[in-house]
Amino acid sequence: MGMIPQDKLREDPVFQRVLADGLAIQDRFSAEPVYGQTGKGKLKSVGVKEVAKAKQKDKPARG
Repeated sequence: MGMIPQDKLREDPVFQRVLADGLAIQDRFSAEPVYGQTGKGKLKSVGVKEVAKAKQKDKPARG
């Protein structure tokens, strides 16, 4: 399997979705000072309301 040229990659819908998801959580990532050189850190919680909303969204509709 070869490398995908960058111009083709940018047009790929899967790549666009992954990029959008990554950018959406960027502000929630908090690097730990101790791990600054290793790139390790943690992801801040979005909060109870957002988690409940995501769970509700994933439930199958009843009908």
